[in-house]
Amino acid sequence: MFLIGAFIVFSAFFLNVALGAFADAAVLGDVGEMLVLSCASLLFVVAILRKEADRSKNDDSR
Repeated sequence: MFLIGAFIVFSAFFLNVALGAFADAAVLGDVGEMLVLSCASLLFVVAILRKEADRSKNDDSR
């Protein structure tokens, strides 16, 4: 769930950067891009930490 959210938010960031680079029509400014990229990074970290917690919970080697 969090990984899908991270992908969606990062796609919005990438689309904004591509629009700014190729069409000079960026929707977000510098601060908006920073916030969107920070949100994508945070969602990705949460997804990875949850996956790691599930993996360690199901690990029977200890």
